[in-house]
Amino acid sequence: MPTLLILNGPNLNLLGSREPEIYGRDTLQDINDSLAKAFPQITFQTFQSNGEGELIDRLHQARGQVDGVVFNPGAYTHTSIALFDAIKAVALPVIEVHLSLPEAREEFRRHSFITPACRGKIAGIGAHGYHLAVQALIKIIEG
Repeated sequence: MPTLLILNGPNLNLLGSREPEIYGRDTLQDINDSLAKAFPQITFQTFQSNGEGELIDRLHQARGQVDGVVFNPGAYTHTSIALFDAIKAVALPVIEVHLSLPEAREEFRRHSFITPACRGKIAGIGAHGYHLAVQALIKIIEG
């Protein structure tokens, strides 16, 4: 049975109440629960942090523990070379996920330091993007 890490960055602990017109009304717990229900054959580990270093540490810990990572880096997408380096260093398949479409928003959100380190990116379709990322990782893991 595959194990996947659902990793979420800054401010995603406020989902459901933070700008619901952009990010939707689902909470992070709602998203995690829907994944567990939709994919009972997967073991999920979940982690959210507002701190860049904690996200890096969790990626490092994932080596040898999980088969892939669904990662919503939040605003660190546009600022963190350190997270790019961590993704490359752990050598796990990572799918980048965004609830909104960064390219359709403010100019500063249109560049991702994270994308080049990832196997794929899903953005702009709300919480369903997490489900598609899990499906993509299953295909990658199964070969």
